[in-house]
Amino acid sequence: MIPRLARFLAVFAIALAALLLTARAQQQVVQPSGTITAERYDEDDQAAARRITAIFDQIDGLSGVEVNVREGVATLSGTVANNTAAERAAALAARYDSLVAVEDRMERTLSIAENVNPVVDQFSTTFKTAARAWPIYAIALGSFLAISLAGHLAASFRWFWMLISPNSFTSALLAQTVRIIAIITGLLVALRVLDATAFTGAVIGGAGLIGLAVSFAMRDTVENYLASILLSVRQPFRPDEHVVINDREGIVVRLTSRATILMTLDGNHLRIPNSVVFKGIILNYTRNPRRRFEFQLGIDVEDDPAAAGGVGIAALYELPFILKEPEALATLENVGDSSLILTFRAWIDQRNTDFIKARSAAINATKQALEAHDFTLPEPVYRVNLRIPDAGIGAGMAAPTQHSLRRSAEEKPETTTPIDVSPDDDIRRQAAADRAAPGLPDLLNKRQPVE
Repeated sequence: MIPRLARFLAVFAIALAALLLTARAQQQVVQPSGTITAERYDEDDQAAARRITAIFDQIDGLSGVEVNVREGVATLSGTVANNTAAERAAALAARYDSLVAVEDRMERTLSIAENVNPVVDQFSTTFKTAARAWPIYAIALGSFLAISLAGHLAASFRWFWMLISPNSFTSALLAQTVRIIAIITGLLVALRVLDATAFTGAVIGGAGLIGLAVSFAMRDTVENYLASILLSVRQPFRPDEHVVINDREGIVVRLTSRATILMTLDGNHLRIPNSVVFKGIILNYTRNPRRRFEFQLGIDVEDDPAAAGGVGIAALYELPFILKEPEALATLENVGDSSLILTFRAWIDQRNTDFIKARSAAINATKQALEAHDFTLPEPVYRVNLRIPDAGIGAGMAAPTQHSLRRSAEEKPETTTPIDVSPDDDIRRQAAADRAAPGLPDLLNKRQPVE
């Protein structure tokens, strides 16, 4: 009997111990975060009211809020300073897990003291914090200044950047890029020292948006600037070259970061935006020293065009400035009502011969040679009414005759003036003087490749 009782007591003790351990384990379960919870014995309305009131007493500006809970609905009354405090109180009460609704019946006092004093206290706290953290601010400022100064010194070594990029424009661009990168790096390091990583991300994002907006707003300016870089790296012309850009003709003076400066053949300055130059059609007369000119002369329809062409070519070759290679040409271009149109083409060397002077002298020499070989150069045909009125033609006037309408070849004076076809350098001298003026930048140089 006693052993059976002893076994019963032992089993009962073991069961009681297991029950106590289970209960203790259940009491140590961690509640999920994110909500305000009461313990199991506080899950009634009064406990919820006491719990929320205790929380409000620990928060400045919410100690005057009264809490009444009934059937899971919390009614907040009392006074608060402003609407922000009321919304905060309602949000805190709503986090209590046993509540189903929160009624806001709080009165906003909007008193000056309750609304201004917290702001003053906050500024005072911020100032005191900043005063205590001045060494950190000093380190951040020193880091920014040191990195920016290092970038500025590195950018000031013009000889180094000219060694990397012989082009003055691109070397200056590289130096400026280094300076900007140093400033941005110094700013990021300073923000990192101040532990303002969130502000750093906002600055970077804002800079990206600002850059995008500026690029759209200044699209033409950016396009012109990029064209200046490309033109300075791969130069389509040199200074003092005779070019035609689209329909604008002149002598190249200089290339700046914004425009190409030409001096027109009548001595005027012409500025063409580099974006137009980069996309335009460029005709360069100087690159190849040989240049061909052409002109037309008409002969009578009864004359032999092949013989006239041979006479004209022989006359051209007698001129010392006409090149023998490539050969001069004479072609029958058109047959008119009263004339045959011949086109003569010949080549000159522009380094020694002016194009306009040479063409003029060639026309004169060819015309005289054709007339000397009895080729007729047709004149305009007019219909003249020779009927004389009854009153007469007046004193000192005579009716025109056939002899007065056309002069014979023997009556024409011979040309004995020496032909001057030397290059006209007036415009080039003016362009060279303009280019030599101090303080004016020029991106054209002989060290860059030419396309």
